Amino acid sequence: MAKIIAYNFITLNGYYKGLNEDISWHRHGEEESKYSEDMLSRGNILVFGRKTYEHMASFWPMPFARDMFPVVADGMNKAQKFVLTSNPLLDATWNNTKVISGDVVEKMKGLKQTSEKDMAVLGSGTIISLLSDSRLIDEYQIMVDPVVIPSGTSVFPGIRNNLNLQLTGTRTFKSGVVLLNYSLIHD
Repeated sequence: MAKIIAYNFITLNGYYKGLNEDISWHRHGEEESKYSEDMLSRGNILVFGRKTYEHMASFWPMPFARDMFPVVADGMNKAQKFVLTSNPLLDATWNNTKVISGDVVEKMKGLKQTSEKDMAVLGSGTIISLLSDSRLIDEYQIMVDPVVIPSGTSVFPGIRNNLNLQLTGTRTFKSGVVLLNYSLIHD
C-alpha cells in the first residue's frame, strides 16, 4: 500500500498562503532547493488541487524555472501528477498529468491501495484538509518559515476532525526555516 505525504510550507502564524495566493514570503534558498531535489528523486506521484496545479503548471515548464532551479524543474516536469478537482473539464496540459474528479476521497483510497508509488500532496490546503479528515494522509512535512504575515489561509482550512500526530523528525535550515515531520497516529 502506498503512503500519502502532505508537504507544505507555512508562516510562523500558520498560513500557507497570504492574501491573493501570495507565497512570496517563503524562503527557498540553496538548502531548501536541495531538499526539494532529494524529495523529487524518490519518484513519488505528485498530487495537487486545481489552484495549486494551475500555479505549478504556469511556472515549472517555463524556461525561467529551468534556469532558476534546473534539477527541481526537471523533476517536476517528469513526475507523474494527479489533479484532484470538482471540475472534470479541467484541461490538464502539463505533461504526465491525470485529472481526478468526482468522489476524490474514494478515488484516492483506491489509488492508495493499488499504487506502487507513494503520493506527495504539494500545497493544496483544501485537498490536505479533505484527505486529512478522511485519515488518508500518513505523513506531514511542514516547513515553518520564520515570518509572520497579517492574514492568509490556514494550512488546514475547514478541517472537521482532530488529527493526532507524532513528531518523527526535524531539520533546521541556514535560512531559519524549520522542517517538521509528523506521522499520523492511527487509533
